Amino acid sequence: MEFLDNLALGFGVALSLQNLAYCFLGVLLGTLIGVLPGVGPLVTISMLLPITYGLSPVSSVIMLAGIYYGAQYGGSTTAILVNLPGETSSAVTCLDGYQMARKGRAGVALAIAALSSFVAGCIGTALIVGLGVPLAGWALRFGAEDYFALMLLGLVAASVLTHGDLMKALAMVVLGLLVGLVGTDVNSGAERYTFGLPELADGIGFTVLAVGIFAVSEVVSNLEQKERREIFTRNIGGLMPAWADIKASILPTLRGTAIGAFFGILPGTGPSISSFSAYMVEKRLARDPSRFGQGAIEGVASPEAANNAAAQTAFIPMLTLGIPGTATMALILGALVMNGVQPGPSVMTRSPELFWGVIASMFVGNAMLVALNLPLVGIWVRLLTIPYRWLFPAIILFCALGNYSLNNSAIDVYLCAAVGVLGYVFAKLKCPPAPLILGYVLGPMMEENVRRALLLSEGDLSIFVRSPISASLLVVSALLLVTMILPAIRRKKEQAYSEG
Repeated sequence: MEFLDNLALGFGVALSLQNLAYCFLGVLLGTLIGVLPGVGPLVTISMLLPITYGLSPVSSVIMLAGIYYGAQYGGSTTAILVNLPGETSSAVTCLDGYQMARKGRAGVALAIAALSSFVAGCIGTALIVGLGVPLAGWALRFGAEDYFALMLLGLVAASVLTHGDLMKALAMVVLGLLVGLVGTDVNSGAERYTFGLPELADGIGFTVLAVGIFAVSEVVSNLEQKERREIFTRNIGGLMPAWADIKASILPTLRGTAIGAFFGILPGTGPSISSFSAYMVEKRLARDPSRFGQGAIEGVASPEAANNAAAQTAFIPMLTLGIPGTATMALILGALVMNGVQPGPSVMTRSPELFWGVIASMFVGNAMLVALNLPLVGIWVRLLTIPYRWLFPAIILFCALGNYSLNNSAIDVYLCAAVGVLGYVFAKLKCPPAPLILGYVLGPMMEENVRRALLLSEGDLSIFVRSPISASLLVVSALLLVTMILPAIRRKKEQAYSEG
């Protein structure tokens, strides 16, 4: 009965007019930026962070979550019709989706992508419901030392599993931790790394860092690339798939959902590696693998299910443990912190309307996305004709206004621009920005838990190994680091990404 009461509470929150509006706005924006190549959920969420200051925590998370999973839906439209992924996670859909479009089956490909995404989204949300309560209940028994070890494991996992050089990812984590230290120490009142500048006494703002490292640097990076789009808009009609298409998609959708749900929970993986893995699994299970790349419907259903399931289940560690597994989750976690919500398992007990309201909104948002993606496909196609050079001035202006409006400070705008330039340099050096933002978000919480643990143990460091939970998590972190450094494991990891 408690379960039904929780769901009733969640739907009561999600179905309020205000939250319905923010959910619709989120999924609409998510679809829009998913369709437009070069404007991903990271850029959009970072741009909208200043707006969330004026919203309630539950409304802001409902809107930001809608943008995240909505982008996974929209990305498939671009992949199928333009052979260009709107989102990285939709890249693999290009292989068979575009070939289906060339054979006059664009409508069927779009419909299967939307339906498999819907099924995966609903199953992924149901998993949050099923796993959220026991995970949060388990985490409520954690001491300060256990939280520290859990956050450390999250950072290590996000670094070793992310795409790119391991040492660069770890260096970015350390840099993020250092940036998080800038400002005044709340315990001693001493200034740290401020270089005597009063503007840095309150630290580097989360929105300044997020907008600069993701939005501004992304705009600069995209301006370097030439726009070459060959939009396939013929024979889109016939959205209703035949029974044979649905039958051929059922098992791939379920397999893709399972793979996506698994990778979504793991830090550092997310929708991209999920869709690539799901595609490879389908290809290996197929009786005739040569059909893949030629318009196989399984090559659309499974990856689309996987990236949506991953997008949903990525909320499990974030909502129940307060551990963001990806940069997008770190941004949403940052929005919660900015709104005065202490993330972690206590959210479920202290703010049940937030936890269950966000979950219920995912069911509502997934239904909205099916209604938005199929009937409005003509509008999305026309949006693809917008040149990127028309979008970037608006993005930069929005970023500048957003940062300025928070404190009415021009310094924040300059600092954001400087961070953007730094982000562009990181992109050139192939240093992933996601570990940096994860280190920045988790750093202050790790510091707080280390201090609390040492206070309780009167400075005895052995407290971190006396607790079985903390010791186990530290051992797992060390093993993860060691195994990923081994050449054979490293080659396998690079092979998995390169196959995608």
